Amino acid sequence: MDKKNIMLVDGMALLFRGFFATSFTGNYMFNSKGTPTNGIFGFMRYFLNAVETFGPTHVICCWDMGSKTFRNDKYEFYKANRSAPPEELIPQFDLIKETVESFGVPNIGVEGYEADDCMGTLAKLYGKNDHVLILTGDQDILQLVDDNIKVAIMKKGQGNYAVYHKENFEEEKGITPLQIVDMKGLMGDPSDNYPGVKGIGEKTALKLIKQYGNVDGILNHMNDLSNGIRKKIEENLDALHLSRELAQIFCEVPLNCDLDEARWKVDINNVSQKFEELEFKNLLTQVDKIV
Repeated sequence: MDKKNIMLVDGMALLFRGFFATSFTGNYMFNSKGTPTNGIFGFMRYFLNAVETFGPTHVICCWDMGSKTFRNDKYEFYKANRSAPPEELIPQFDLIKETVESFGVPNIGVEGYEADDCMGTLAKLYGKNDHVLILTGDQDILQLVDDNIKVAIMKKGQGNYAVYHKENFEEEKGITPLQIVDMKGLMGDPSDNYPGVKGIGEKTALKLIKQYGNVDGILNHMNDLSNGIRKKIEENLDALHLSRELAQIFCEVPLNCDLDEARWKVDINNVSQKFEELEFKNLLTQVDKIV
């Protein structure tokens, strides 16, 4: 039996990327009703290119559902440094989901969890029997790379991807995908606003992980560390454990997604109707290539 090729799309990553790629000059797209559409337009360009490039048999789009998750219960300052989304982007959150639905693609999101957790849960589930590709711009997702799970990181410019699988990841990064979690535990993550071990950066974290395997290995060899490194870890032990917990993608989200409903089978009439509403008629030629 042929294996399915399932593409999991990081919805927020594509939407924000599409929005800022077209709005950094201050030029926003609006349809004739005055609704901003540049984020949706950018999303669709990335999305359609990825479908054409990777040829999935099934597609699912995952979303964050609000700003608070179980990680905020663990650490109240998690992502507290994030500013509110631009005013022009807010109306596009619901519209992009409607647009994705017009392709017959399920939108998945669960309150209290991030899109990363939903993608991790689905990737582990579907990766048991089929091939999974995660489309994102977020390097944190690389911890999910596994035997049947690839990650395509969108690079600058449309159609440019760095595709990681288990073999080339270890060759390029020098660590295993799961060791990313331990790296982040040591380094912290300013973009997600969790601390790590104060004074330990990427270079030192990588050296320690390569030498001792993971955080537990480091803690079991504290007497072998230099006085400076040992002192930093001892003084930030709680932050180290917390940061490692926050960095790890949770792969047991209570969600349901019938894979049959995710089969890539586009009704061009539904898409045409939605694109007409958004005034994206010139994008229909791109749709025609992949239906």
